[in-house]
Amino acid sequence: MSDRIREKLQILADAAKYDVSCSSSGSNRQNKDKGVGNTGSGICHSYTEDGRCVSLLKILFSNVCIFDCQYCVSRRSNDVKRAAFTVQEVVDLTMNFYRRNYIEGLFLSSGIFKSADYTMERMMQVVKKLRLEENFNGYIHLKTIPGASPEIIHEAGLYVDRMSINLEMPTETGLNAFAPEKSHEEVRKDLGLVRDRRIQLIDERKLIRHVPKYVPAGQTTQMVIGAHQETDLDILNVADRHYREFKLKRVYYSGYIPINTEQNLLPAVGTAPPLIRENRLYQTDWLMRFYGFRHDEIVNNQHPNLELDIDPKLSWALRHPEYFPIDLNHADYNMIIRVPGIGTRSAKKIIQARRFGSIRMDTVQRMGVAWSKAQHFVRCIDSPTFQKEKTAMQLKQHILNQGQSKYQKQLSPQLNLGF
Repeated sequence: MSDRIREKLQILADAAKYDVSCSSSGSNRQNKDKGVGNTGSGICHSYTEDGRCVSLLKILFSNVCIFDCQYCVSRRSNDVKRAAFTVQEVVDLTMNFYRRNYIEGLFLSSGIFKSADYTMERMMQVVKKLRLEENFNGYIHLKTIPGASPEIIHEAGLYVDRMSINLEMPTETGLNAFAPEKSHEEVRKDLGLVRDRRIQLIDERKLIRHVPKYVPAGQTTQMVIGAHQETDLDILNVADRHYREFKLKRVYYSGYIPINTEQNLLPAVGTAPPLIRENRLYQTDWLMRFYGFRHDEIVNNQHPNLELDIDPKLSWALRHPEYFPIDLNHADYNMIIRVPGIGTRSAKKIIQARRFGSIRMDTVQRMGVAWSKAQHFVRCIDSPTFQKEKTAMQLKQHILNQGQSKYQKQLSPQLNLGF
């Protein structure tokens, strides 16, 4: 590797670290015709659906950008070193890193230089060369450039496993304040293009045997949280809408990192992003996708923000004592998974174990349930008489004391962020 390529790689890999929407789950592209790479075997670490860790070369094509988004390190007004790869340089880097067993795929994003079409076309040429000329069958995640022409987006979708496009800020108010050159409407338009094309090809597959793969791992989006005064209800409203309308695989929440200290509009949060809030949003997102919760069950107008000191499922349970305790010998699956401390796997084990006998407390504890939480919300055949002696606040404090939450030591400086 030449010194110039090494310098470019250092600059553009460092600039790419702020993009968190880097996941390799959901694709089933397989090696063929003695090609190189295999998505299924899956220099950033990501995880497949079955929990395996894979490594991706995560870079920007260029950190030159015509936009001036106040929260972005690559904004045009920022005094940073600029660099740009050529199409062939990205192809060569990917192949050389793969052959040395450093990576198993590519995550490619870019600042917008010259125009959206000019940038998107060159990124499309990278993935096209990898697939057709290098016969590379590894995982490729490509960032869609907002405003690029539908023809380029559609062609790029034939060669990648996943595409994503950033909403940037959760609300139009925040976007207008910090990135007035961008538009949520433009992002939704591009998400809709890929969604409609995927639906079209799925329908064609019912009639035609050989239909090309098109973004088989689906689409994702990302929002910066904590830069503007949006509530968690605002954020989750946006996430829920995009899950429903565009069938997204994931919504990513990126805690705002204060990289622009000269901008008075941005909040002064010290040097630490709101990581606990980010984590609570991911936990809520998980409940929405896999536990059957609606977002407005967890946050609403009376409780617009998530509690930072406890997880959202426990918070919901404490606010709804009328549902508890549930009898694990008779409750259905959908209610069991709403118990704090019981996950989907443990709930399935409980349902299965009921076929062979009554559920006892020691049986549940052996299933991997977080008993310190769950015991306050369930009843087994040998449970002592349940008495609601504690108020919700008392029970919350009792669980925190008993569990010695790993967040408690970090929590105090974050409680004053105004969230």
